[in-house]
Amino acid sequence: MYHASRTTLSLMCAASVAVLMTACGGDDAPDLQNPGTSWPPQPTVTGHRGASALRPEHTLASYQKAIEDGADIVEPDLVATKDGVLVARHENEISGTTNVSGMPQFASRKATKTIDGIPVTGWFTEDFTLAELKTLRAKERIPANRPLNAAYDGQFEVPTLQEVIDLVKKESAARNKTIGIYPETKHPTYFKTIGLPLEKRLVDLLVANGYHGKEAAVYLQSFEVANLKELRKLTDMRIVQLIDNPANPPAANGAPRNAPYDFVAAGSKSTYKDLVTPAGLKEIATYADVVSPYKEVIMPRTAANELAAPTSFVADAHAAGLKVHTWTLRPENPFLPPSMRRGDPASPTQRGDGEAEILAYLKAGIDGFFTDDPAVGRAAVTQFKK
Repeated sequence: MYHASRTTLSLMCAASVAVLMTACGGDDAPDLQNPGTSWPPQPTVTGHRGASALRPEHTLASYQKAIEDGADIVEPDLVATKDGVLVARHENEISGTTNVSGMPQFASRKATKTIDGIPVTGWFTEDFTLAELKTLRAKERIPANRPLNAAYDGQFEVPTLQEVIDLVKKESAARNKTIGIYPETKHPTYFKTIGLPLEKRLVDLLVANGYHGKEAAVYLQSFEVANLKELRKLTDMRIVQLIDNPANPPAANGAPRNAPYDFVAAGSKSTYKDLVTPAGLKEIATYADVVSPYKEVIMPRTAANELAAPTSFVADAHAAGLKVHTWTLRPENPFLPPSMRRGDPASPTQRGDGEAEILAYLKAGIDGFFTDDPAVGRAAVTQFKK
């Protein structure tokens, strides 16, 4: 009787501990922020600026929609405010993505600055405190292509990186699924010259939110090189070298646009064309885990603007030990090859067969891609895996 009672009590205690461990996120509970190096699933769907084909880019609504539509990762581009807070905007000049130009109290903030060698006129995040920036509201950047998005103009704030992280954490927990974050440091050389360097701010904030090294559901990306090497010294989180179109023509003032700006600022003659060679890719692999080129580096366009045969880029990158993510796959006719357009081929708003374009790149061997419409991206991945 005594032994039976002790056994029963032991079993009850063990069961209680198991319940408590599960309820409190014990040792067996998955770490959704740090899922390990087998994450993410491949091919990987990244919501480019969220679901920017369906909501104004870089808003919490856009990231939310991307997650709902099946994105594995969401991508916030990062710039800094006057008081050093990282916020999600594609550019530090914000007249195209907010209502700042219509705010009389900020009229005097309009300025012309040289950003990456190019004169730019408008309003800049670094001239606003976060509190001031929070009085603005987002608007659609390309309403000629996405007029339905313009219906959301004036509804959403400019989010901080912390707010994006909070959303990702909340949605990961609610879905019991890891949702990753793919922040891009925008114009890092410029921000360093004005005393607002991005790199340590970014890593410190991620670490403070519980992200740890290569296990983390994070990719850190940039079009520049020096700041990625700096990030590598600060963290083991996965790093991505972005590659712009090597065929980019010079800007109107002659400033080169076919090379990382830190190369240009340092007087280097090297360009993106050098980075996409087998030797360049091996160099990238010394500090990065992924290379993410403009899509035509992988599959150029013919004279008729159709997809040509793939280049050797994917094979060369894989041989160097790099994963390959490409950008940006968009659903509207103007962004698609003529044979994939639907309805009026000249329509700026008509959506074409974006799934077909994504499938073509998947068949070319990429490991992941950025898309403005994650639902289309998810459908393409499902079709590819059949």
